[in-house]
Amino acid sequence: MQNKNKHDRILDALQMLLRTRSLQTISVSEIAQAAEIGKGSIYYYFPSKDAIFEALIERSYEEPLKTAKELASQSSISPFTRMAMIFQACRNSSSEFLKSETNTAVDAPEKAFLHQRYVSHIVLELKPVLAEIIRQGIRQGEIHFDRPEALAEIVLIVLTVKLDNSIVETSREEVRDTIAGLISLLEKGTENPPGSLNFLMAI
Repeated sequence: MQNKNKHDRILDALQMLLRTRSLQTISVSEIAQAAEIGKGSIYYYFPSKDAIFEALIERSYEEPLKTAKELASQSSISPFTRMAMIFQACRNSSSEFLKSETNTAVDAPEKAFLHQRYVSHIVLELKPVLAEIIRQGIRQGEIHFDRPEALAEIVLIVLTVKLDNSIVETSREEVRDTIAGLISLLEKGTENPPGSLNFLMAI
């Protein structure tokens, strides 16, 4: 880790520790030791362990969020296609992060806590981006809906909770049924014909 800057070394250290430990059992001292820096250096960059974790989540979603912001400006692509592409990128990032950074020994409350942080980050960061895409769809006549922010939030919450499948575990069939229901509601709410948004099932 010596060749990296201290900020990234701290994040890498927590990332490594999360592979075998739960977040609650990891101390700032242990993060400093794993990063091979003094404990005092930690507080120069981060005020708390929670702040380190938040920065780690942010770094994990850096590329998907960059993709989302770039897609928001590409009005030549269907708004629903862009919504699907954005969430697919974030879903892949989230799945890899959860798979590699949380071990099987982590209990259900810890997994629920981690998942809540991921969902919160996705919704807060992507809601304005998706809302802008929806507004573009409204201007283009592809979407007929008068509350773009609400629609963006509903889609993000349903998809993140169901597709990450770590708060209440359900079968693939149940997940697909929920997504199919969401698609049906989207088609009706945005005045798109039945079946026109079925491609979203691929996410």
